[in-house]
Amino acid sequence: MAKYVNVAVDAMGGDNAPLEIVKGAVEAVNESTHVKVYLAGQEAQINAELAKYTYNKDQVEVVPASEVIDMAEPPVMAIRRKKDSSMVKALNLVKDGSCDAFVSAGSTGATLVGGQVIVGRIKGVERPPLAPLIPTADGCALLIDCGANVDARPSHLVQFAKMGSVYMESVMGVKNPRVAIVNIGAEEEKGNALVKETFPLLKNCPDINFTGSIEARDIPAGMADVIVCEAFVGNVILKMYEGVGGILIKKVKEGMMTTLRSKIGALLVKPALKQTLKAFDLEQYGGAPMLGLNGLVVKTHGSSKAVEIKNSILQCITFTEQNINQKIKEKITMEKN
Repeated sequence: MAKYVNVAVDAMGGDNAPLEIVKGAVEAVNESTHVKVYLAGQEAQINAELAKYTYNKDQVEVVPASEVIDMAEPPVMAIRRKKDSSMVKALNLVKDGSCDAFVSAGSTGATLVGGQVIVGRIKGVERPPLAPLIPTADGCALLIDCGANVDARPSHLVQFAKMGSVYMESVMGVKNPRVAIVNIGAEEEKGNALVKETFPLLKNCPDINFTGSIEARDIPAGMADVIVCEAFVGNVILKMYEGVGGILIKKVKEGMMTTLRSKIGALLVKPALKQTLKAFDLEQYGGAPMLGLNGLVVKTHGSSKAVEIKNSILQCITFTEQNINQKIKEKITMEKN
């Protein structure tokens, strides 16, 4: 096994770059001796941030890049024209095999385009999906797709189910993960045309544990491990999760500060409550991997702080060490045969 899992990071991507990106990278290498981070971006700014920290210098390398892809730029044009951008330079490190994975908090559109155009799809994969982990009552589930393919076909959803199953079993250690398709009811005959056409395909798929339809209210309860949908639905679910989670945490904190009695109670339950609320903080799960590419591409929130960058980098270790891409190739090849 190689000494390090090499992760290329777009140090200039996101609302808090490069400050939080560099901080997260340093925290990752300080937590794991198995990872080396390549920070692509404007050298002077990155080095100024690195100077604030103590870390193993062998585990961090700066890759100079003079340009930055802005959030509002047309993705295809940005990837084609800005060859010396931090994103393109980092993605090319994955393409040429220097790095195993790529992490960015930058433009989602550019990340999706760059992943497919520069890193490239695994042969046989029709559409690479974005697949974040979301918290549930008894752990987490993989939401696939949450933003890459808003006009997916039934065959795409079947591949999402297979790739998601590989990820949950190999990365998260879930044996025989339960796969469900998002629907407006539990009955097989319900749903839109896409769901109705996909349901029997999943039902007759021998290499996944398909459990049927799942309604949105049952997702937080942990009724499935792999939640399959096209990206429009997935993105709505993800954004609702984030919004409700944020409001609930805010309201709980406000409620505990209303009276003297509640403040005393808050002090007593604070450690347990903090641990409980932490489980529903999406930052703890890292970014969304773009499955089905020749290398790992991970997209984190544009507003990512250091903790999400750190966790996104660390999730690349398990992905690479478990050889997820090879397992996906085998799964897709089996389908084609």
